[in-house]
Amino acid sequence: MTGTLYGVGVGPGDPELMTLKAHRLIAAAKVIAYPAPDSGESFARAIAADAVPEGAIDIPMIVPMRVARFPAQDVYARAAETIAGHLDAGEDVVVLCEGDPFFYGSFMYLFARLAHRYATEIVPGVSSLGACSAALRRPLTARNDVLTVLPGPLSDDDMRARIEAAEAVAIMKVGRHLSRIRALLNAMGLTANAGYIERASGAEETVLPLADAPGTAPYFSMILIYKGDDPWLTP
Repeated sequence: MTGTLYGVGVGPGDPELMTLKAHRLIAAAKVIAYPAPDSGESFARAIAADAVPEGAIDIPMIVPMRVARFPAQDVYARAAETIAGHLDAGEDVVVLCEGDPFFYGSFMYLFARLAHRYATEIVPGVSSLGACSAALRRPLTARNDVLTVLPGPLSDDDMRARIEAAEAVAIMKVGRHLSRIRALLNAMGLTANAGYIERASGAEETVLPLADAPGTAPYFSMILIYKGDDPWLTP
């Protein structure tokens, strides 16, 4: 019999925001896989570190953090082959994913390659959307307002059109796009309605009005905008 593939969301950063199910599966894992940069530690692995049992086999999926495009699909293809070897040997494999596996999660690339061949279970996690909203102390949306989630790399024209059509907006993957996005929102007259959050729920969490945000942002950063009558940040 082959093993089961688990896509496990470990939450936005605070280990206490892992679900009980995620913790149970990780604590029993003999093989774990996770995305990792080519320098520094894996964020997903760090969140789950206290739950990972001694002796577990690690499969880091190293995707270099580069401005230029990198053939990340090759990384996931190789990782899928390695994971398949363990599944074929009858071992379950737990794949760690920041936030939720199917919300901009890297697990989806493994799912596409392996789910048709092996028993697969998705374990949802607390997403960065919820963590950022809680950190900013402002609901994501209310009543019949439309919430739109946008990736930071979108072009200015596309982003402007989508923001204009929504009442509430979450812009993810801000990172190196911060200055451009801030300039766009300023031109749209939305700076006062926008909050900036980076590394939500973690030890280095930063929460500021967008007007006071730093000049640069890490990958794990978000801008939340609410265009209703009440501003995002109230005294």
